[in-house]
Amino acid sequence: MTFELLLVLAAGLFCTGLFGALSQQSIVMIMMGIELMIGGVIVAAADLRYFLAPAAGSGQVVIVAAVVAMAVEMAMGFAVTTAIYRARQVDMTDMAEDLKG
Repeated sequence: MTFELLLVLAAGLFCTGLFGALSQQSIVMIMMGIELMIGGVIVAAADLRYFLAPAAGSGQVVIVAAVVAMAVEMAMGFAVTTAIYRARQVDMTDMAEDLKG
């Protein structure tokens, strides 16, 4: 694949995630949109790393660390969402307004 094609793929993933995160009210769907946006950023970073230094392997460690951090962040987000749902039956962003106080 070429550099431009992968950047178009990354932009498509990011834009799809942005639309999903901004157009949904379900907390889980918003988190899925954020996951797509982070995936687009990781694809763009991997493509840029390969374009700048195709022989160097050190950039792969950074990308794997980013994917692991993304997985941990999403696992923690789903755990918090599940705990809030079990405690108060809240699964939409509009219903979560009473959690402020």
